[in-house]
Amino acid sequence: MMRLTPISNLMARPSFLPPFMFGLLFATFGVILSAKYSSITVDQSALLALKSHITHDPHNFLATNWSTSTSVCSWIGVTCGSRHHRVTALNLSSMDLTGTISSQLGNLSFLASLDIHQNSFHGTLPIELTNLRRMKYLDFDNNSFSGELSSTLGNLSKLERLSLDWNQISGRIPNSLFKCKELKFLSLFNNSLEGSIPTEIGNLTLLETLDLGDNYFKGEIPLVIGNLTSLQFLYLSNNNLTGEIPLVIGNLTSLRELYLNNNKLTGEIPLVIGNLTSLRELYLFNNKLTGEIPLVIGNLTSLQFLYLSNNNLTGEIPLVIGNLTSLRELYLNNNKLTGEIPIVIGNLTSLQFLYLSHNKLTGEIPLVIGNLTSLRELYLAYNKLTGKIPSTIGNLTTLEVIDLAYNNLSGEIPLVIGNLASLQMLYLFNNRLTGEIPLVIGNLTSLQVLSLDSNKLTGRIPTPPPLLQFYAVSTNNLIGEIPSSICNLTSLGAMALHENNLEGTIPKCIGNLSSSLTAVFLGNNNFHGQIPENFAKGCMLRSLHINNNELGGSLPRSLGNCKALNLLDVGNNNLNDTFPSWLGNLDQLQVLILRSNRFYGQIESFDITVSLTKLRIIDLSHNNFSGYLPTLFFEHMHAIRDEYGKKVEPNYMREVKIMKDAHLFWVNYAYGLSVTAKGLEMKFESLLSIWMQIDLSSNQFRGEIPKILGELHLLIVLNLSHNCLVGPIPSSLGNLSELESLDLSSNKLEGRIPTELINLGFLEVLNLSQNNLKGPIPQGKQFDTFTNDSYMGNLDLYGLPLSKNCGTDEETPAIFDRDDDGDELNWKFSILMGYGCGLVLGMSMAYIVFTTGKPWWLIRIVERVRRRFAKR
Repeated sequence: MMRLTPISNLMARPSFLPPFMFGLLFATFGVILSAKYSSITVDQSALLALKSHITHDPHNFLATNWSTSTSVCSWIGVTCGSRHHRVTALNLSSMDLTGTISSQLGNLSFLASLDIHQNSFHGTLPIELTNLRRMKYLDFDNNSFSGELSSTLGNLSKLERLSLDWNQISGRIPNSLFKCKELKFLSLFNNSLEGSIPTEIGNLTLLETLDLGDNYFKGEIPLVIGNLTSLQFLYLSNNNLTGEIPLVIGNLTSLRELYLNNNKLTGEIPLVIGNLTSLRELYLFNNKLTGEIPLVIGNLTSLQFLYLSNNNLTGEIPLVIGNLTSLRELYLNNNKLTGEIPIVIGNLTSLQFLYLSHNKLTGEIPLVIGNLTSLRELYLAYNKLTGKIPSTIGNLTTLEVIDLAYNNLSGEIPLVIGNLASLQMLYLFNNRLTGEIPLVIGNLTSLQVLSLDSNKLTGRIPTPPPLLQFYAVSTNNLIGEIPSSICNLTSLGAMALHENNLEGTIPKCIGNLSSSLTAVFLGNNNFHGQIPENFAKGCMLRSLHINNNELGGSLPRSLGNCKALNLLDVGNNNLNDTFPSWLGNLDQLQVLILRSNRFYGQIESFDITVSLTKLRIIDLSHNNFSGYLPTLFFEHMHAIRDEYGKKVEPNYMREVKIMKDAHLFWVNYAYGLSVTAKGLEMKFESLLSIWMQIDLSSNQFRGEIPKILGELHLLIVLNLSHNCLVGPIPSSLGNLSELESLDLSSNKLEGRIPTELINLGFLEVLNLSQNNLKGPIPQGKQFDTFTNDSYMGNLDLYGLPLSKNCGTDEETPAIFDRDDDGDELNWKFSILMGYGCGLVLGMSMAYIVFTTGKPWWLIRIVERVRRRFAKR
């Protein structure tokens, strides 16, 4: 009988193994070793190719580690499979690498995960990456990739996560991407993708996160979005999406976060929003939504963040808002909401941020506001709230910001405000608050911004908190001196104390604070003495308003250290000095107002070391300047002279930077500026950004008007009246295409009125009276609108309108100018008297002046200039 011999025995006895078997075994073993070695070599070559494309490796992660002397599987960022020892994952995230992606990366055929986020890779994504059929995870966030997405993305059929946030990918989303039906996470946030959101996106039924925010998508939200019933996070914000929020959004009952903000969505908030009971965050702000806040919003009891601001929502804040007891942030600001703040707001005890500002809310601030003990920021500004500030506000000890500005609040500032030890910003301006500023405000050691201006506060200025950066108590009825403790505010950036009844001298320490101070407003008080003389080198001052006081002496030369100075207004004081030629070194100066002082001497030899190319408003009126008009000065006024002026940012209306929670805030201190035109002082808040003016009136200038004035093409107001100017009116003034007001009255000008002035198509006001002009008055265009008063006192002028019979031969004084003493009563009296045939017109003009405080011609100038520049 035959017996079978086990192979193990045969192996033990090689003499019985046929010779050909040895060859077969060794050949097989060699093939296996060769295949394995070859695969590892392919992976190594692919990774070394990637390394060669990296141009910057600041931490030497790859330079010192990715070496052929060690196994690929031991390289940093590389993971290999346990069976076949092939590269299955590559993670180079947050290594600060710079370079491009090698196409050979597509040879890593076992690669299932590739994460290179938070680097500086650039260029296009190689199409070879779509060969990686095992790929499940791709994360390219926070790089600089550009170009379009490959149409072969659909080859990655096992892909579950694709993240390309914060790159520069452009074009449209390729339809092939929607073949990747295993996708659960798709984020293309913050790229330059465009077109409409493809309807094929409805195929990705496993999606849990979809982020297409911060791109250029347009059109409507596709209805197929309702197919994505597994969605938990949907972000479509910051695009150009239009149309209404689709009703199918109500199908997405697993949604936890919905971001549709910063689009152009219209219509009402759909009632189906109430189906999304798992919603924690709802962002619909910055759209064009209308209608009322739906009552179904009360169903969303898991909601923590509700942002509906910057829409056109109407109606009252619904009472069901009180159901949202998990709410931490509520933003309803910048809508058209009416009614009172509901008492149920007191239920929201988890609330940290409450923004109801810029609506039409009425009534009083409810006492239950004191229940919100977690509140950090309270914004109720720009409403119609009345009554007192509730004392329960003292319960909110975690408050960091209170903004109740622009309401009709009355009564005193409650003493409990001193309990708010965490308070950093307090805005109560533009109300009707009375009483004194509480001394306890000085205890708020965290306070950085205090704005109490435009109220009816009385008493003295108390000791300010030590960390103040912005201090505004202007336009009240405060008395006394500026407290010496102001000198301790070493971080002070802007101080506005103007329009009070303050007196005494300006503290000398103001000059010492100039290393942090950027704006000082002390105008319209009763300060006397001299301007501080110690503005140090490195002075950061940009705006200095000390107009309308009783300051004397000279203008301190140390202001020349304030190289950033944009605006200097010392008008209406008793300063006695020559023209400050040293101002020529301040190359950022845009507004210079020295009017109504006792400045004297000549300025034609103005020493300009650094050209004042940015100067756009200069008012030297009502002083004792003499000599010739400063031709060199005009030559350097490029901001008014050419297109350069349109490009210069008018930064004399600026802001103070405030740090809060590591975030940068800007506090506006654009309090406007008083500008004199035709003897009337007007205060402009925003028009100054486009206003160009030269006023040298009521001095003793002599000689001829320089022709170069005709090159200041952006000039709006030119006033050279009440001087001793002689010679002809330059025809070059006809080139001032933006001119609205021209006053050359009360000089000794002679010759004819240049016909070129007819070209001034925007001229609203013309006064050539009290000169020695002769010949015919030009006719046509704006000249047909001027009356006798524009030409009075020129005996040799003739032609319309002088030939009109006004029912009296008696000479009537011009209505445009103050007399040499600057008395405005004569100006107003002339309007009321008028001419006999102009009784109705005179009465109408008087009504406008005395009811609005603005003459009709200036109103038209302001509105016309605003409209013209708005179109640029």
